[in-house]
Amino acid sequence: MFNFEDYTKNFEKMMSQSPIKIDEAMKSIMDYNSKFGKIALDTVKKNTELSQTWAKESLSALDPFVKSTEKPEDFMKIATDYVSSQTQSTPKHIAEFAEVAKKAQLETIDLMMKAGKDAQEELTNVTKKASSPKE
Repeated sequence: MFNFEDYTKNFEKMMSQSPIKIDEAMKSIMDYNSKFGKIALDTVKKNTELSQTWAKESLSALDPFVKSTEKPEDFMKIATDYVSSQTQSTPKHIAEFAEVAKKAQLETIDLMMKAGKDAQEELTNVTKKASSPKE
């Protein structure tokens, strides 16, 4: 009959005989998760900073709208100037966001390539150890 204690003992025996060390594997996984998390957090911080800057510039450009104007032509000039300034600044801001995304993408690719290389090296070492004659 199956019982939980037998299952636990057999699992512990299997894990103790495994050439792969779970503690080392978990440490490696946690290390990479930490690095991925740092990339993500840095990217979010930079995007937030860029968003705030863009919003502040856009709101500052709205100041002329709250000033009293006597002629409709003056109001139209203010509106035209606002639209023009936004049209000119938008590509700059979008390019800044694109640079942040590009940087995050490159850092992520580098980290993934390193993780793949490290995993391959570890697998090679484990295979060598497992296939070497026991003394």
